[in-house]
Amino acid sequence: MTSRRIASSLFLIALCAVGILVNWVFGALIIFFVVAGLYEFFTLVEKKGIQIYKYFGIIIGTLIPLSVYFSVFRGFELTRKWELLFIVLLFVVIFLIQFTRRDNRGAVEGVSTLLFGILYIAWLFSFLIKLRGLPNGLGLIATLLLITKSGDIGAYLIGTKWGKHRLIKRISPKKSIEGSIGGIVFSALAAMASKLFIPGFSYVHLLLMGMFLGVLGQLGDLSESLIKRDCQTKDSGAVVPGMGGILDVIDSLLFTAPAFYFYMSIFIIQ
Repeated sequence: MTSRRIASSLFLIALCAVGILVNWVFGALIIFFVVAGLYEFFTLVEKKGIQIYKYFGIIIGTLIPLSVYFSVFRGFELTRKWELLFIVLLFVVIFLIQFTRRDNRGAVEGVSTLLFGILYIAWLFSFLIKLRGLPNGLGLIATLLLITKSGDIGAYLIGTKWGKHRLIKRISPKKSIEGSIGGIVFSALAAMASKLFIPGFSYVHLLLMGMFLGVLGQLGDLSESLIKRDCQTKDSGAVVPGMGGILDVIDSLLFTAPAFYFYMSIFIIQ
């Protein structure tokens, strides 16, 4: 399991390295992860017996990163000045689809879960594209990936070797307090190492930022674990050997990407 996990990690790192250098490849990767993540999420929901229009949700979810990509890299917004109309039409179409059902039971669950999946995966993950569009976006993306994924690796390694005290057993039986602390330490160290990518930051600033993102990354991981436990599933899929599904790979980034984007775009002068 460990060797497969390492091999998958190296492949994903190489893939991301190529992606962040070429804008259209980066956009394609984000859209791929969104589509695959939405498919896994809606498949998990279906296992709970909730009737959901999976492919409609995937299509709508894909429009979000696509719109952000064209806005950031092409200067053209698909929904410019029409966002509210788009949202209203989305609600109308969702309810029109619900009207075609023969059974009214589960309608609220179906509509709510569909919208939640789109926001949780497509909207949150699209902040990576927004981050790439900021000044020194290449360095910012490299920093975010380094901090977030170092936290994942640290939590796994420390937890596997020294983890004894369960963190939240009912959500994730294997996650430990020791692993959680290790993940935060790894994120903090990775943040200080990222001074190579964002040299304008002091080491103290990077240390605190790394700890903050490390905590957020773990919250993202735990949130996805909560969803999987509710759906009585160990992994969201089996696409990535040793790791599980696409959601298992991107779960921590779903929380760190928006936070890092807002932090950099609002409080930091590039």
